[in-house]
Amino acid sequence: MSLRNKVTLIGHTGKEVEVFTFENGSKKAKVSLATKDFYINAAGEKVEETQWHNLVAYGKTVEIMEKYVPKGKEIAVEGKVTYRSYDHKDGTKHFLTEIRVEELLLLGSK
Repeated sequence: MSLRNKVTLIGHTGKEVEVFTFENGSKKAKVSLATKDFYINAAGEKVEETQWHNLVAYGKTVEIMEKYVPKGKEIAVEGKVTYRSYDHKDGTKHFLTEIRVEELLLLGSK
């Protein structure tokens, strides 16, 4: 993987993994990942901020995610940021930012 487009995230999944099977038999997995960060606001209070990321995976990673990654599981992923767009049925254009998972590490005790 190129260092020009590399992301590493550690967080908890926000839902069950969705698996899609294509006509040629290949599979795609999708799941959301919550990462948390903290900062101190102007009043000196610690504030927690949650960011949500859309993860997609292909190949053997799909099988691992399908079998071992339930909702709420803590995982670490390494991959790359991808952007895509599509036209909705109502004619509006939608834009998606996704993390294409290339490495997956199962964390926590769940």
